[in-house]
Amino acid sequence: MCCEKALALDSAHAETLHLTGQICLHAGQYDHAAEWIARAIKQEPKAEYFMTLGGALTSLGRHADALAVFGKAAQLKPDDANAWRILGIIQAGLGRRQEAALSYQQALKVNPDDWDTAFRAGLLFHERGQIEEALACFSLHERMPDGNALKPLMRALALFILNRFEEGLVEINNAHALDPTNAEICNFVGMFHARLGREDKALSWYDRSLQLQPNAVGALSNRAFALNHLHRFDECLAIYDRIRTIDPNNMRGVFQASLVHLLIGNFEAGWAGREARWAVPGLPIDRFGLSQPPWLGKEPIEGKTILVFEDEGAGDTIQFARYVPLLLRAHGARVILSVTDPVVPLLAGMPGVAQCVSRSVKPLPAYDLHCPITSLPLVFETRLDTIPSGLGYLPQPEEARRQIWEARLSERLGAERKLRIGLVWSGNPNHVNDRNRSFPLRMLSGLLGADAAFVSLQKNPKPDDAVILEQAGVIDLTAQLTDFAETAALLSQLDLVITVDTSVAHLAGALGRPTWILLPYLPDWRWLLGRDDSPWYPTVRLFRQDATRDYGSVVARVRSELDVMISGFLR
Repeated sequence: MCCEKALALDSAHAETLHLTGQICLHAGQYDHAAEWIARAIKQEPKAEYFMTLGGALTSLGRHADALAVFGKAAQLKPDDANAWRILGIIQAGLGRRQEAALSYQQALKVNPDDWDTAFRAGLLFHERGQIEEALACFSLHERMPDGNALKPLMRALALFILNRFEEGLVEINNAHALDPTNAEICNFVGMFHARLGREDKALSWYDRSLQLQPNAVGALSNRAFALNHLHRFDECLAIYDRIRTIDPNNMRGVFQASLVHLLIGNFEAGWAGREARWAVPGLPIDRFGLSQPPWLGKEPIEGKTILVFEDEGAGDTIQFARYVPLLLRAHGARVILSVTDPVVPLLAGMPGVAQCVSRSVKPLPAYDLHCPITSLPLVFETRLDTIPSGLGYLPQPEEARRQIWEARLSERLGAERKLRIGLVWSGNPNHVNDRNRSFPLRMLSGLLGADAAFVSLQKNPKPDDAVILEQAGVIDLTAQLTDFAETAALLSQLDLVITVDTSVAHLAGALGRPTWILLPYLPDWRWLLGRDDSPWYPTVRLFRQDATRDYGSVVARVRSELDVMISGFLR
């Protein structure tokens, strides 16, 4: 009533127009609120008015319009931490995470004690793989007063980043005690249990979180991940379908579902879904940003030059290099292969490769189209029974290099000829599943007493591993392994390779060397399930963990098989 009287006297009074809009906003009349506040802004474009309008537009679901309005508010009042914080929240909600991170950082410059912004920024940086930045945000808990659940929560997340999960679990439980109805905290409790290998407990916490927020995509994703680790694949895939219903643009869920499909042998859905990786921020893939058009097998390319580039790890490149000759034979294309420096000498002499260049070469040779090497199985519509042969596609090591490595080994081993066994026990620590696939060398101590000659293929062993190498008399010539061609030459002089899931496993398998791979209970998709052979590599044997997740029993089985092999070799 007061506003009506005031506007009757002065219909252009900005403060009254704004107040009327606020009243409508609180009453849930968002359309009317937006109209009144827009009229106020026409009279006087104050940051406060833009903030209120942004709230009304957000309530109407007009997030893109709200983003522009909050951006204007932050420009008009750059010393307002709240304006920057809300702008960051809107940007993050629209998937504009890099812009959101900058807005959060600006808010923290204005108000370093804005704990909510620090928490949101830390989560965003962690999701983007910017670990140092995330840790800096979460470390602000040190200045927070006691009694606030955010303090132990931020401390817990800092410990999470540092892989100190037992300590972090104590802190996240403290946060839950202070705020037991916080769905996000329940979700984080589940994440700590999952990292400690307690997926069953993790599931119960994700369920608590989802009871509080049924459509929380983060908790749903974590629940799917736990179900995957428990081999409950149908339930896992059903959750990814639900996530896609809630958020049709959630490409991370599509990508994760594709890996499950590949693992269970459903290649048709797996290869197609895996292309969603390009829309998932933070994945360790090379986004070349190439200027020429992409190619995924739809258009004819006879007589054209196609650039095939290494987009993921060296192991993936070695595995999928088998498709490169087919581009010439089946499609008549000239192939330029672009790979990382250590892979160039290995693949430079491949059949069907016109030119093999380092990924660092600028500018690239002229080409018409490009294709990531890990998309080639999609191009060739690969199914389990149509996987191209895993033998003969890699050039065999040069005889001169083979002789050099034979001389090096003979010098160290002497005249007595024992079974030569190469060992790899640890992979790239940045791999998403490395904590499950890698282990310290001491786990292989049950093998090292066998009557054989052991050769380390492990680059940059950790200090504790280096001590065991020396004590056990394991030959270590890895300083001379300067690229994969050198590694291939060394492998050619070994009788057996025992390894975890690393690039060496792919190299040994592709060269046709007898290779035993030790796998976690949830292996990488390419090793499939329930089999001790690999359709990708005929000379590979797979030794899998069972549901106990114990590598001790795996090593015991390997030792038993190794004793049989040694016995046959010594006869």
